[in-house]
Amino acid sequence: MTYCVEVLAASTSDCEIAEQCGADRIELNNGIHLGGLTPSIGTLVMARRVTKLPIVAMVRPRPGGFHYNPMEVETMFVDAKQLIAAGADGLVFGFLNADRSVDASLTQSFVELCHEHGIEAIFHRAFDCVEDPFAAIEVLIECGVDRILTSGLKETAIEGVALLKTLQAQYGNRIELCLGSGINAANALTLIDQTGVKQLHGSFKGWNEDPTTRTENVSYAFSDLGDYDGVDPVKLKEMIDVINTKKAVSM
Repeated sequence: MTYCVEVLAASTSDCEIAEQCGADRIELNNGIHLGGLTPSIGTLVMARRVTKLPIVAMVRPRPGGFHYNPMEVETMFVDAKQLIAAGADGLVFGFLNADRSVDASLTQSFVELCHEHGIEAIFHRAFDCVEDPFAAIEVLIECGVDRILTSGLKETAIEGVALLKTLQAQYGNRIELCLGSGINAANALTLIDQTGVKQLHGSFKGWNEDPTTRTENVSYAFSDLGDYDGVDPVKLKEMIDVINTKKAVSM
């Protein structure tokens, strides 16, 4: 697998920035501050107009964990089919049982839906909530999952380096790993060198302003740092430059 920088995007503007900066892939979400939720069909349709990059789309109906009730599951399948019809190159999802093991039945069903349409099936950081990562990855391989987004069961990928290295060494020839959480230009090469994983995922978050966000009495600002977040082209370009330098040295 060649080096890959995947950008966590929540808007058409984020996708434009990813294209302009030279990213390799986009994971399209809504509600990134909630861990990522299913994006609107309109966002995907518009994203397809502004970039030729592969776009994998999140399918997650609510915040919190990954043990869903029947109505939530049905909603996820409806969303998945609409995202596929709108041009998603892959779906990003995660199903866990109440005991934090992988729900093999639902995972298999989602994988089959993806592969029937010739797109990727990606298991997201629900993996980082499992009880036994080795049992979990075996199930995901058996189900035919193409890739796992993971921080090695830790808050950040840097903290999860030891497990990530082990998983890549033992399973990297059977399933792709993509490292996520806390990824930036300063730690990218350390993560690649210490884990052997060449796919990195990040939000490269910056802050934007909207003059209608606040009044004297009301505020819709997401943070004291800014009104709403989005991909920072400076941070992303720094990351791309680091990875391109690594590519050149490796050739």
